Amino acid sequence: MGEILYGRQPLREALRAGRRQVYRLFLAEGVRRRGIVAQVLALAEQAGVPVQVVQRAEIERLSGGVHHQGLAAEVSDYPYLDLHDLLDRLQTAAEPPLFLLLDHVQDPQNLGSMLRTAEAGGVQGVVLPRRRAAGVTPAAVRASAGAAEHIAVAQVTNLARAMATLKEAGVWLVGLEALPQAVLYSQADLSGPLGLVVGSEGQGLARLVRDSCDFLIRLPLRGRVGSLNAAVAGAIALYEALRQREAL
Repeated sequence: MGEILYGRQPLREALRAGRRQVYRLFLAEGVRRRGIVAQVLALAEQAGVPVQVVQRAEIERLSGGVHHQGLAAEVSDYPYLDLHDLLDRLQTAAEPPLFLLLDHVQDPQNLGSMLRTAEAGGVQGVVLPRRRAAGVTPAAVRASAGAAEHIAVAQVTNLARAMATLKEAGVWLVGLEALPQAVLYSQADLSGPLGLVVGSEGQGLARLVRDSCDFLIRLPLRGRVGSLNAAVAGAIALYEALRQREAL
């Protein structure tokens, strides 16, 4: 069991995080051992990971032909957490916890972008549905520039049920949706224990998920386009929550 992780930043962050077992590192012939590559090799040596120099065509085969930057590794599966592991962070957080819940986001690039924003913004945990949604695949890890290796991600069978569990633990759930009844994001109180719920590309929040939110927020849209990319919208809302917390 396991998967192939590729790209310089994903591999550096996987080794730095130390949450996965890295079985072997593959380095393409001719790749200069400097910069991030040198850092990856040094981290691999510290962790006792064997390094194998191979032809570039071998890394092309291992990575499925994606842009690998001359590095790939055989690693253990992504270390998802249980929802209760995230709830434990409620007890130890130095500030009101902030969670990100994604309602069937299907594009690994969008998922990776949101994981990167969440990690940079101090989100304590991300909740994903197990089915009909993108998981933290190597493509998503690469899109996150390796940030996915540091952030806590839980997969759940039923997102609405997981939302009910978070509510019982004192977390307010705020859905991001462009509806008339939604509060302008800058006017909503996002400073307390919060779970920001972002919908899927094109579909937004499912009805049951939307109804499970305590309230909705929206972003101002003044152009001809009726919506923003899910990752962009989520990033704006997350950083508004971060701004409010830093103002306390």
